Amino acid sequence: MAGAVLFDARPDGIAIITLNRPDRRNCLDKEVRDGLFDAWDRFERDPSLRIAILTGAGRKAFCAGGDLTEMVQTRMTEPPRDMFPLPYDTIELSKPTIAAVNGAAFAGGWMIAQACDLCVASTTATFAITEVKVGRSSPWAAPLIHMIPQRIMMEILLTGDPITARRAYEIGLVNRLADPGDLLDTALDLAGRILAGAPLSVRAARETVMLATEMGRSAAAAAARHAASRAYRSRDAQEGPAAFAQKRPPRWTGG
Repeated sequence: MAGAVLFDARPDGIAIITLNRPDRRNCLDKEVRDGLFDAWDRFERDPSLRIAILTGAGRKAFCAGGDLTEMVQTRMTEPPRDMFPLPYDTIELSKPTIAAVNGAAFAGGWMIAQACDLCVASTTATFAITEVKVGRSSPWAAPLIHMIPQRIMMEILLTGDPITARRAYEIGLVNRLADPGDLLDTALDLAGRILAGAPLSVRAARETVMLATEMGRSAAAAAARHAASRAYRSRDAQEGPAAFAQKRPPRWTGG
C-alpha cells in the first residue's frame, strides 16, 4: 500500500504533498497525521524547496476532517494540543504554502486548508465547518476572522452547512477556481508566480502579512520593517533594479 501522505520534491523548488487515503475521504487518521507532520518537516528543512502545495488524492474529498471512528473508539474529549499538523499552530513554517482543494474540505479538512497561505479550489469542491452537527467544536477557526467577514463566519460556524467553491471564492476564502482537471496546474502556476520573486523578498512579504494579522497597525509596521531588513540588504536587492534597467530577467541567488 502506498504511503498515507505522498511527498513529491520537484526540481523547480515546489513540493507537492498529497493526502493519499481517497477510500477514507483522506480523513485525518493517525497515519495521515503522522505523514503530514513528516511532510511539513521535510519541506521546511530542505533548502531547495521554496513553496509547498497540499492536496488530496481523488476528486471526492480534499479531506473530510478528523477520524470519527477513532474519536468513538478512544472516547476522545478535547483533542490533544499537538494532535494535528497545523501550520502556525503546532508546526512552524517559514515558506509559502498553497492548498489545492480537490473535493470536500470539511471540519479538519477546512482547518488544514485554512492554515495554508493561499487556496486554489476545484469548481466541484465544497467547504464546511461541521463541528456543530457532531457535538464537537472548532477553536482552530478563530483566525478565519482575518479572511472573511464576521457575519459570514458566524453563519458558517453556527449552521455547519457547506458552501460551494464559488461561494468560498466570493467571500475571499479561495484565491482561484479551476476546473477539476486543471486544479494542480492552476496551483503550480500560482506557485511559479511566487517563485519568480526574489526569495528573501517573498519571505519578508509573507512575514508582513502574518504580522499584520497579529498586531496593531503601528506595531505591525515596526515588525514588518525589521522583517524586511534582510531583503533590503541582500545581493538580490541590487540585482532586481539592475535586471530591470538592463531589460533582462533577474538572476536571484537568495542572498
